[in-house]
Amino acid sequence: MFDSLAGALNSAYTALVGKKVLTEQNIDDGIRAVRQALLEADVNFKVAKGFIKDVKERALGQDVIKAVDPGDQFVKVVHDCLSELLGGEKTGLPHADKGPLILMTAGLQGSGKTTSCAKLALLLRKTKKKNPLLVAADLQRPAAVEQLQTLGKQLGIPVHAEGVSGRAPEICKRGIAYAIKNQHDLVILDTAGRLHIDEPLMRELEEVHKKCKPHGVLLVCDAMLGQDAVNSALEFHKRLPIHGVILSKADGDARGGAALSVKAVTGRPILYVGTGEKPDDLEEFDPPRMAGRILGMGDVVTLVEKAQEVIDEKQAEKDAKKMLRGRFNFEDFIKQLNMIRKLGSMKKVLGMLPGMGQMLKDVDLDDDRFKRVEAMIHSMTVQERRNPDVIHVQRRRRIASGSGNDLQAVHDLIKQFKMMQKMMSKLGKGGLGGMMGGGMPDLGELGGMPGMPGMPGMPKTGKKGRLPGPGAQGGLDELGGFMRRRKR
Repeated sequence: MFDSLAGALNSAYTALVGKKVLTEQNIDDGIRAVRQALLEADVNFKVAKGFIKDVKERALGQDVIKAVDPGDQFVKVVHDCLSELLGGEKTGLPHADKGPLILMTAGLQGSGKTTSCAKLALLLRKTKKKNPLLVAADLQRPAAVEQLQTLGKQLGIPVHAEGVSGRAPEICKRGIAYAIKNQHDLVILDTAGRLHIDEPLMRELEEVHKKCKPHGVLLVCDAMLGQDAVNSALEFHKRLPIHGVILSKADGDARGGAALSVKAVTGRPILYVGTGEKPDDLEEFDPPRMAGRILGMGDVVTLVEKAQEVIDEKQAEKDAKKMLRGRFNFEDFIKQLNMIRKLGSMKKVLGMLPGMGQMLKDVDLDDDRFKRVEAMIHSMTVQERRNPDVIHVQRRRRIASGSGNDLQAVHDLIKQFKMMQKMMSKLGKGGLGGMMGGGMPDLGELGGMPGMPGMPGMPKTGKKGRLPGPGAQGGLDELGGFMRRRKR
């Protein structure tokens, strides 16, 4: 969503590299690209103007720190301003003093409201240990009730539905009574939307709010609509006490204007962001972390949190020791591959690493490649998976035929696997801290290792294997230090 903005900010950073000090002239050179990017991202004009003014004032007011590169100082200023523009600190959901927490959703048709209800229920069940109930009260859109019931069945979340013949306020009220009776501590009301905001819609929503007294109203906005999403949010907020916004479809080619404008225009923070079509593709919105992603600093914290959800720590530690001794085989590799797949798409996962966002911008990472690799490994015998050295040419032909690949694909897989074994063995001997402190290895050396950053088409790193972009290498060095401390 923020690719164009991230590119422009990287250009602004590059323009300041090598300067001795921040001056009004070189700051203007850097800001010119930022201003253009904000407007191209469909950010509200007044918001963009205020942001540029804020960045310039802070940058010129910075104390000169000789030990810090002016480009890095500029990035720090932009990061702070971006964090504030996106809402400052992370905002949570309201609390219920007694009884279930009642959340009412609102939004236009097509904004992804019903899907977001199910995603939110799943997320809160996993992270807050809630026992959710979904209430199907969107009686306007054809099949909305059925859609919510299908999602509920798929995720194992109960749905209170009464068909499409009743009235939404009464259905919502009975749904809350059902939740209390059956000890649900979270109720999410999926209310009706329209193709545009009109008086009948707003009257119905106001009646639902008056009768059900929800603890918070969550507005679902489609990030693809850009500035129109912000305008609709403003109209909803005039009639309903919006607690926060769920920004859906943020994984598409949206220009990012909605995310950067909604807090400044409406005063309501973004609480969650939909990052894909899968039920678990909903993330809490953290302004400082998102600002870091936009600036190419990555988001290692979120990546670690995702990993903790899907990876068995003891098994991962055991596998890591085996990998660092260079003794892992294809059976170990397929387990690692499946762990990575649980984290999400490869582009999304790698995009959270410092400096990788811009490198991956024009790279097409085909996640179906996993399936082809998996097919080749499953076509091997147990002996071949455990000891790749025995796979001679005749065996390779059999593996290629059995997996539906050509012989060259099997050659490449085994060659790249051995290169990875060799690199991991070196890493084990030198230590992770030493490897990171001296600069990351050239990721291109892996030459297309499936599931690793050296896939075909992946750009190579800079000189001595150091990553480009603001804070990229520093972020990895810091991560290396964290790993060393954790090991001790």
